[in-house]
Amino acid sequence: MKHHILAIILCAILLSCQETQNVRQQEAPSSTPTTEQSIRTYTFRVVATIPHDSTAFTQGLEVYNGEFLESTGQNGQSTVRRVNMRTGAVLKREPLEALYFGEGITVLNDTAYMLTWLNQRGFVFDPVSLRRIREFRYAGEGWGITDDGTNLITSNGSNVLTVINPQTFSIVRSIPVTMQGSGVGQLNELEWVEGEIWANIWRTMQILRINPTNGNVVGVIDCTGIISDAERTPNMDVFNGIAYDSTTKAIYVTGKNWPKVFQIELQ
Repeated sequence: MKHHILAIILCAILLSCQETQNVRQQEAPSSTPTTEQSIRTYTFRVVATIPHDSTAFTQGLEVYNGEFLESTGQNGQSTVRRVNMRTGAVLKREPLEALYFGEGITVLNDTAYMLTWLNQRGFVFDPVSLRRIREFRYAGEGWGITDDGTNLITSNGSNVLTVINPQTFSIVRSIPVTMQGSGVGQLNELEWVEGEIWANIWRTMQILRINPTNGNVVGVIDCTGIISDAERTPNMDVFNGIAYDSTTKAIYVTGKNWPKVFQIELQ
């Protein structure tokens, strides 16, 4: 009789343990939370220097058809221009009306798109003749612009990038940019580089490398010291302007009213 009672008690204990294990399995998360990719840091090596119009308040810089396509700012001084990539000579320029403060520029499917700062208006140009084709509207400020080969991607000074359809100019999606879990604001000039969005942080010498899928910063390029203190003049403003030549894989950077464009190699 004692043996029967002991067996019943053991069975009850085993069933209780099994139920507890099942409850714990149900409560356990199906997968572990993901973490942001580790952030790599880069410095640079100057490969070449190119003369640059020091009166150009650079806002956007692109490589197109073996030339720089550059947009400049300041009311009454804003332009879009084609520039010789070897000599820095301005080959052709078209001014914007004085009420516009020019901002970033990009070329998608042989069409140039340029933003303005406070007017909530952008312009579409022929990148060769610089003839204005049409205008488009957007909400908020305009800072930098690039493209992923399909859509336009714009910045407005916040940590959120906006993906825009280039035909309808409707918003496709937003990309909140974060670094180690925190939003990174003051995103300015943009460039698409081998599947990443590169963004200069305004008033710094840093360029962020951003995963366009989730907005995570995966790399930081520190360009401190690219121009010496001896070369600085009172007229020079902040670091701004990133261009990438997808054919030669060359990277170019400059600044507002800087006397040089620098071709760099990451270290």
